[in-house]
Amino acid sequence: MTNASLPSSHTPTALAQAVAHCREVTRDHSKTFYLGSRLFPLRQRQAVWAVYAACRSGDDIADETLIGNAATELDSWWGRVQQAFAGRPGPDPVDTALAWATRTYPIPLSAFEELHEGLRMDLNEHVYRDMDDLTLYCRRVAGVIGFMIAPVSGYHGGEQTLHHALMLGQAMQLTNILRDVGEDLTRGRVYLPQSLLDEYGVSRATLERGQVTPEYRALMAHLCGLARDWYAEGRAGIPCLHGSARLAVATAARAYEGILDDLERAGYDNFRRRAYVSGTRKLLMLPRAWWELRGAVGG
Repeated sequence: MTNASLPSSHTPTALAQAVAHCREVTRDHSKTFYLGSRLFPLRQRQAVWAVYAACRSGDDIADETLIGNAATELDSWWGRVQQAFAGRPGPDPVDTALAWATRTYPIPLSAFEELHEGLRMDLNEHVYRDMDDLTLYCRRVAGVIGFMIAPVSGYHGGEQTLHHALMLGQAMQLTNILRDVGEDLTRGRVYLPQSLLDEYGVSRATLERGQVTPEYRALMAHLCGLARDWYAEGRAGIPCLHGSARLAVATAARAYEGILDDLERAGYDNFRRRAYVSGTRKLLMLPRAWWELRGAVGG
């Protein structure tokens, strides 16, 4: 970290402390994302932590803040993000780290703007009528994170590579939704599209009773298949990333897709248990990710 890349109002010590804070946020909240981040070179790794922590701050407001205060706090978060991009971060260490990351890499503010709109969908108790609604939500709250990480990674292939990054983020968000059906119900949220619930004969009452019926399993199998299609489309862009970012993103994607494997093994019971991938299994995925990349980039 050089003085040239520091916001003028912050010292190298303050920035180092801010980045360390973002590292802890990433490690505490997403073991999978943190594992992938460790495979980036140091400078890129620090920017990835800053981006993750900034996104996480907004997500926590949407999920954990009392309804009456959440909209105000989310708008405040969006204002802080804009100030960080303008080089005028507030005292929050996440803002300090984000300001440095956006000065160092061409991270688009428009991606954070879409994230803000996606988080507002949660606060407005958006009703997901069909897959178009759900796809838009997945794009806004996770797909656009691909637009944030790709400039940090460095990439070639232009808009097509960014499309692949978008699809990978969407796949991860759909995985989150499938993992957390029971947990989201406790917040009064149902992300499963009404059109699919109707098609597979699954009622809201069935969901609230936590019943894993044959119809529900068929619905989950359908959505898991869609998520896997999105992963496949997203992975096609990984060889266009530069350097060790390829392995970092490939590892995170494989580990996240492993959540679907665990959900399937459990018979799609996402009411009484939370699907996960153990740390050991994640590490065992590294050789596979490396081998696939080796073939994709021609050795």
